[in-house]
Amino acid sequence: MHSRSLIVVSSLVVLAGLSAGSALAQQVTKETVPGIRNLARLETTVACAGVTAVEAVPEIKKMGFVSIINLREATEPGADVEKEAEAAKAVGLRYFHVPFNGASPTTQVADQFLAAITSPGAEPAFIHCSAGNRAATMWLIKRIAVDRWDVERATQEAIALGQTSPTLRQFAIDYGLAHRR
Repeated sequence: MHSRSLIVVSSLVVLAGLSAGSALAQQVTKETVPGIRNLARLETTVACAGVTAVEAVPEIKKMGFVSIINLREATEPGADVEKEAEAAKAVGLRYFHVPFNGASPTTQVADQFLAAITSPGAEPAFIHCSAGNRAATMWLIKRIAVDRWDVERATQEAIALGQTSPTLRQFAIDYGLAHRR
């Protein structure tokens, strides 16, 4: 009888732990904001998005973000990097430009991203590229390398945030595991 009670108590402890873990997990939400394409937000921590119009920068501030990390290359059509930097400064947002070529990712760009996202006062961060894939890929790197999340959990979150490329996903996983802090 004693072992049956121990099994029941152990099962309840495990279930309580699982419930608490899921209650603490943040949820990814999709939002529609004029001037921002493919906005996926992880509650208070981060947002990953695609093309973001300069006119949307004040709204990013209103949403509670303290920085913008722009992963678009200056040569991409419509990538108004300088105007976006000026708009961010005008509303009091920190601004980082980390040009990320999704066709040929490099460890240097991942290093630059991690330096930006881990700099004091950078979070909550609004990270964007042209579609959201590169933004979520970089967040995947941060989750594995800095937050030390396991690959499966970090990958699930990145996919929910808009990570779609298997090639970039593997780059992020390899980089994140090789550069754990």
